[in-house]
Amino acid sequence: MSEVLLARWQFGITSTYHFLFVPLTLGLSILLAIMETMYVRTGNPLYKKMTQFWGKLFLVNFAMGVVTGIVQEFHFGMNWAEYSRFMGDIFGAPLALEALTAFFLESTFLGLWIFGWDRLSPRLHAACIWLVAFGSNLSAFWILVANSFMQSPAGYVIQNGRAEMVDFTALLTNKYVWGQFPHTLLAGLVTAGIFISAISAYYLLKGRYQDLAKASMQISLTCLLVAALATAASGHLQAQYVGKQQPMKLAAIEALWESADPAPFGIVAVIDEQAQKNTFEINVPAFLSLLVYDKPSGEIKGIKEMQLLSEQKYGPGNYIPQVTPLFWSFRIMAGAGVLMILLGASGLWLWYRNKLAETPLYLKIMLWSLPLPYLANSCGWFVTEAGRQPWIVVGLQKVSQAASTNVTSAEIWFSMIGFTLIYGVLAMAAVYLTRKFILKGPDDAAAAVVPEEKEAVLWN
Repeated sequence: MSEVLLARWQFGITSTYHFLFVPLTLGLSILLAIMETMYVRTGNPLYKKMTQFWGKLFLVNFAMGVVTGIVQEFHFGMNWAEYSRFMGDIFGAPLALEALTAFFLESTFLGLWIFGWDRLSPRLHAACIWLVAFGSNLSAFWILVANSFMQSPAGYVIQNGRAEMVDFTALLTNKYVWGQFPHTLLAGLVTAGIFISAISAYYLLKGRYQDLAKASMQISLTCLLVAALATAASGHLQAQYVGKQQPMKLAAIEALWESADPAPFGIVAVIDEQAQKNTFEINVPAFLSLLVYDKPSGEIKGIKEMQLLSEQKYGPGNYIPQVTPLFWSFRIMAGAGVLMILLGASGLWLWYRNKLAETPLYLKIMLWSLPLPYLANSCGWFVTEAGRQPWIVVGLQKVSQAASTNVTSAEIWFSMIGFTLIYGVLAMAAVYLTRKFILKGPDDAAAAVVPEEKEAVLWN
């Protein structure tokens, strides 16, 4: 393998692993804040127990997200030095702001939240978790500001062979980020909704912690349905924007080789990328045009035409991303989203009829649905990143131009295998701790979250 391909594999593995933890952190922090606010407003100790139990699982997930996120930043200097040289002036600003504002905010108030039980007033303690939730989602915002520049550059000039920022406001008002950020935030709430619902379903099936599981499920199912519907709506708006801003990405997602008006939506397709055609497909006529233009007509440019236009604009080269994985990743993401909407709606319907806890089939399905949001998040992130290939920054720098020139294949293999092994160990530790805390249940949570006060002793 070439150094560039190896570097891409390493960053892909790192990003995918990191992104397993991020969405749950975003959504669960908000649900924790809601649960603790309900405790403050009602004084019901059940809400306090809920906050402490789910907070314990949040801490495991948060720690894993931090550890895996730090490694990502090393990649830019290690494997992507030319990218850092060319884009560092722009890419570094939001990353620095993420560390200076969001990360410090969430870390500081998370510490106060962990050690502040029964030391801070209930209102002040609840304010801490709201600030943690704000900091977590602010962190995601800054990261997406940086990523959105890579998808749709704004507020820069090319000087001295590198991109330099001239308008920070343009970076913040980039339309791409305002489509991507709500979609990511809502996906986090969906992840948290499924996470709490699945574990609550487990307790209901086992006949343990019935009160906590029922109350948790009421909150999480409501969150799941509302957030899943809103995620679908925000994804639709984002897809319409991508259709205008990155037409090659849209055409590749749809495996649409020829321009069409109206354009069909492919449900399944057997794609021959070498011959640049689909040997078998099942389509819904005009549905892609309807999705993009809100009417059953309108031209969608095909991959072949976009390739010709790209060659005219940027010079000779292959500007077609990998069509087959994009096509199926998008459909896995969308399919998982539809399933989660159905799970949320049917769960709330059972709740309304007071039959949720007496429907073991639904509880089993909910329990086994736990991987769905992780699958959808990973596929969605893959579509976003792989869809802009061969560019690392669309229109400005190709991936092949961004890699470090002084790193060998052997060195990348060494670091990739090393990090992957470490990640494997960390993943086993996270699964072990999460399983252990779930099996112990909420009765053990309060003691774990609230550290015991030791009396002063002479020998210790």
